[in-house]
Amino acid sequence: MPRNLHFEMARRLVGFMALLFFLSICEAASFFQPISDSHRSAALELFSPDHGSFKSLEETYEALRTFDVLGIEKKPNVTATACHLISKAAGSSSSTPKDLFYALKASSIAKCKIEDKAFQGIITRLTAAVNDASSLLDFYYSVGGLVLIKSSKDDVHLANADEIFRSVKAFSQSDGRWRYSSNNPESSAFASGIALETLAGIVSLASSELDQSLVSTLNNDISKLFDSIEKYDDGALYFDDKLVDGHDHQGPLATTSSVVRGLNAFAALSGNKILGLANFFLGIGVPGDAKDLFNQIDSLACLESNRVSIPLILSLPSTVLSLTKKDSLQVKVNTVLGSNAPPLTVKLVGAFTSGSKDASLVESQELVFDAETGLHNLNNLPKSIDVGSYTFVFEIVLHEPEHEKVYVTGGQKKVPIFVSGLVKIENAEIVILDSDLGSIETQKKLDLAGQSAVSLSANHLQKLRVSFKLTTPRGLAFKPHQALLKLRHESKVEHIFVVGNSGEQFEIVLNFLGLVEKFFYLSGRYDIELTVGDVVMENSLLRAIGHVELDLPEPPEKAPRPPPQPVDPYSRYGPKAEITHIFRAPEKRPQKELSLAFLGLTLLPLLGFLFGLSRLGVNLKNFPTNTIPATFAILFHVGIGAVLLLYVFFWLKLDLFQTLQLLGFLGVFLVFAGHRILSYLAATSAKLKSA
Repeated sequence: MPRNLHFEMARRLVGFMALLFFLSICEAASFFQPISDSHRSAALELFSPDHGSFKSLEETYEALRTFDVLGIEKKPNVTATACHLISKAAGSSSSTPKDLFYALKASSIAKCKIEDKAFQGIITRLTAAVNDASSLLDFYYSVGGLVLIKSSKDDVHLANADEIFRSVKAFSQSDGRWRYSSNNPESSAFASGIALETLAGIVSLASSELDQSLVSTLNNDISKLFDSIEKYDDGALYFDDKLVDGHDHQGPLATTSSVVRGLNAFAALSGNKILGLANFFLGIGVPGDAKDLFNQIDSLACLESNRVSIPLILSLPSTVLSLTKKDSLQVKVNTVLGSNAPPLTVKLVGAFTSGSKDASLVESQELVFDAETGLHNLNNLPKSIDVGSYTFVFEIVLHEPEHEKVYVTGGQKKVPIFVSGLVKIENAEIVILDSDLGSIETQKKLDLAGQSAVSLSANHLQKLRVSFKLTTPRGLAFKPHQALLKLRHESKVEHIFVVGNSGEQFEIVLNFLGLVEKFFYLSGRYDIELTVGDVVMENSLLRAIGHVELDLPEPPEKAPRPPPQPVDPYSRYGPKAEITHIFRAPEKRPQKELSLAFLGLTLLPLLGFLFGLSRLGVNLKNFPTNTIPATFAILFHVGIGAVLLLYVFFWLKLDLFQTLQLLGFLGVFLVFAGHRILSYLAATSAKLKSA
C-alpha cells in the first residue's frame, strides 16, 4: 500500500531532493582544477595595501611573491613603498634577523637597490646571529638571509657549517618531526619543513663539503616524516600536526606548505608524492585568507619548479554533458599553475556506470587535440552512453620518452561525469476505477508538457490510478530519483505517495477505502500534483495536473484528527484584520433659533462691560511714555489679548490639554510683563506723593 506522509514529511522530501542535487554537483566538481583567474582576482582582493603599504615586511613579501607567481600585471603599485621599508630595515641596527630575512626576500622580487655597505652590515649581523642562535627559528631566519645574499654575492660562506648543521639536527625527533627549541618538548611537521629548508641553506653556504653521514641521517628523517603523511579518498596527500597544546598549532595547509618548501630545497620529492601534494593544494579551491592563498600559490610554485618531476593536472571544463545539445567531451592538461603541457595524448580507456562493477561501456579511444584551444576533444559520445552518472577513466601518454623523467601524470585518472538529456514522458493518464470490479469509471489523458488540468470526482469505494512512461533519448527505460504524487486538501493537509515503476511504466493506484483514516475522513477538493525529477533529467517537472472532489464517509467518534498546520513565522508581519469601532449615536440637538438666542445672551455681559467702561470714562492718560515701560505695557495688553484669543481657539479647535499647555506659557509671560509695568506704576505714584 502507498505510504502516506504529511506536510512535514513533504518538506523533508523536497529538502532531500535539493540536497541530493547539490551533492551530485559537488561530486562532479571533486576533480582538481589548476590555478585560474579566480585566484588572481582573490589575490588582488586579499592583498590590498593600506595607504600604499602593507603592515609588515612579511606581508609585503607574501603579496609580492603571490603577484609574481600568478603573473598579475595590473597589481597595486607597492614597489616604491616596499623598497623604502626594505632600505629602512637593511640600514637599521635594531632590525631582527626575521626583519632582514623578509626584507631580502621582498627585495629579490621588487629588485630594490641596497648599498654594498648595508649588505656588509647585514652579512655581519646574520653571521653573528647564526653563531648565537639557540632555536630553530633563529637558525632559519639568519641562514635563510645569508642564502638570499649569496644568490647575488658569491663570497658568503659559513666556515663552521658542520657544527651549525649538527646544532640544527639536534632538534630532530625519531618520528621525523622537529622541535622549535631544546626547551620545547613538542615536535611538529611544520617545524620539520623549517628545519629542512634551514639545513639545505647550510649545505649551500658551506665553505667545504659537509660530512656525508649527516646528510644520510637527514634522508632517514625525511623517510620517517613521510610515514606520517595523511591521505584523502581522492588521492590528495597532506601533513597535519595534532598537538596537545594548540597554541602553536598550524592547520594542514600551512603545515603541508612548510614541508613542501623544505623538501623542495632538498629535492626530496618523489613523483607520486608530488602529484598527491599538488592535488591537496588544488583541492582547496580559492582560499579566503591572504596567508592561506600565499601558502597555496607558493607551494604550487615549488612543485612546478622542483628538480625531480613536474606534476600534470587533467581537468575538464565541464563534467555535465547534454545529449540534447550534443555536447562534446573536452579535457585539458596543464601544470599546476596553468602552464601548457608538453606534447601528449589523452585516452579514454573506460567508462563505467556510477556504483557499478560491470565491464567498461566503451572501448579505449584517443581524444583529438585542438591546438587553438589546447583541449582534447571527443566530439560524439559513444552510443552506449545514455543519460545517467558515469565514471570516465582517462590516461595521459607523453609523446617524448625524455618527458617521462620530467613530468609525472599519476597513471589513470577517474572523473565523475553526468550525461543529461530530455526524457520522453508518454502515455500519461489518470483514471477513476471501480473498487470491486476494477472497471474504468473515468479516464482522462494528461498533457504533462502543457498547462491543462483535469477535474475528477470519486467516493471512498473507488480508486485513483495515475500512470505514465519514461524513456531516455537512446530509447531505454529511465528511472528518476524522485517520482511523487501529492494530494493537497483544501484545508492544506497534504499526502505524498511514491510512484512505483516496472521497467518503463510508472503507475500508482490509490484505494480510497483503505485511505479514509489516513485522509482523516476529510471530504472535499484535493489538488493533485505530480513530481518527476532527476539530476540528469533536463525536463524534470513539478506540475499540478488537476483536482478530485472526494466524498468520504462521516468520521466516527474516535477518528484521528488532522494535524495542526505549521504557522508561517512571517505571517505576523502581514496585514492585520481591520478593527471596526461602534460609536455612540449623537444626542439630539436643540433648534437653530434657540442656539442663536443663547449665543446672544452670552454676548450680553461683554456688551455690558464695554458700556460700563465708556460710562466710567476710561482713558490712557496713565499709559507710560518712556520706551521700556511702554514696551512692557504693550506686551502686557497683547498677552491679555492672546489669552482671550486662546479661549476662542479652545472653543473652536483645541482640546483641554493643548489649551492648558499654551496657557501656561502665556501665564508666565503675563506675570513677567505685568510685574514690570505694575512696578513702574507704583514707583511713579510714590514719586508723585512725595513731591
